[in-house]
Amino acid sequence: MGSLQIDVLGTSFSIKANEDDEYLSKLLGYYTKIVEEIQKSGMMKNDMHVSILAGIMLCDELYKEKSKTARFSQSMTTDSDSEASKLAEDMIRKLDAAISQE
Repeated sequence: MGSLQIDVLGTSFSIKANEDDEYLSKLLGYYTKIVEEIQKSGMMKNDMHVSILAGIMLCDELYKEKSKTARFSQSMTTDSDSEASKLAEDMIRKLDAAISQE
């Protein structure tokens, strides 16, 4: 169980989570990087808006990765099914040929 002190956008608090301190620190670092990019762009001045936009950007990133993984997984299943069908058809042809030779 890890703990993390969060100091972002003028807010400070600590959390405890079922992850180690190093992992939590990496997450906070990544979030802070996103927040800083938004602030540098000048798109938002309100800290609440910056925080919400950072959350949406991270959700977008996660959603795209999950979609990519799902498509890859589906592709692998389809390819495996197709290969299995080809092998089964070859075996049937060979069995048919062997039976008709007898």
